[in-house]
Amino acid sequence: MASEDIRLVVDAWCQEYEELGAKPEINHVQIFENKGFVMGCSNPHPHGQIWAQYSIPDEPYRKQINQKKYFEKYGRTLLSDYLEKELVKKERILFENEHFVALIPFWAVWPYEAMIIPRRAMASILDMTDAERDGLAEAYRELTILYDNLFEVSFPYSAGIHQAPTDGEAHPEWHWHFVFLPPLLRSATVKKFMVGYEMLANPQRDITPEQSAKRLRELPKTHYKDSVVS
Repeated sequence: MASEDIRLVVDAWCQEYEELGAKPEINHVQIFENKGFVMGCSNPHPHGQIWAQYSIPDEPYRKQINQKKYFEKYGRTLLSDYLEKELVKKERILFENEHFVALIPFWAVWPYEAMIIPRRAMASILDMTDAERDGLAEAYRELTILYDNLFEVSFPYSAGIHQAPTDGEAHPEWHWHFVFLPPLLRSATVKKFMVGYEMLANPQRDITPEQSAKRLRELPKTHYKDSVVS
C-alpha cells in the first residue's frame, strides 16, 4: 500500500477512537492488527480490529501507572526522555522521519519487536496534526517493508496502539505509541515460541535488541518484490 492509502486507515483509526471513546460506558479503545497465518489469521488480506470496553486492560493499565508516576515526578513524559536517550545512542534506531522514530526497545522480548514513537508528546492519536498523520502512515509503511525484506516473506505480526484512556479525564502523562510484535525468529519458517521457562518464569531473548536493529536497519528500503520487478 502507498503511504496515501495507509493515511486513510490512520484517519479511520482516529475517527473510531473519537466516536467510541465518546461513549460514557467506554474507557479504553484498543486499536490493533493481526497479520499472517502464523498469528492465527484466517483472512489473508490486511485487516485490523478495534475493541472498546469499560475497563482498562492489563498491559495499557501498567503503562498508565508507570507513565503517571514518571510525569508527576519529572513533569515530562517517560517516552519523551526515553526517546531522547535512544536518539543519542542510535544503536536501536531503525529509521526516523520528521514526526516519528521507529526503534527496537531495549526491553524487547520478541526477536524483531519494534515501536513507532511520536517525537512530540501526545496523549492520543487525536492530537496528531495533518502532517503527523502523514508521517505515521509513512513510518508504518517503512517498518513493514523492512519486516517483509528480512526473510523475503509477507511478515506476520501483531501490532497495536497504546494511548490514553477515554475516561473523560486529562492524561498529560500519556505519550501514545505503536507496538509491533512479530513472531519470526531465524527464517520465514522458524517461529519463536513461549514455552517452559519462558511461560513459567521469565521470557528469554533469542537475539539482542541491538542485533535486531542493526539487521533491520541495513535492509533495503525498497520492498523485495518491487526490486524483483524492477
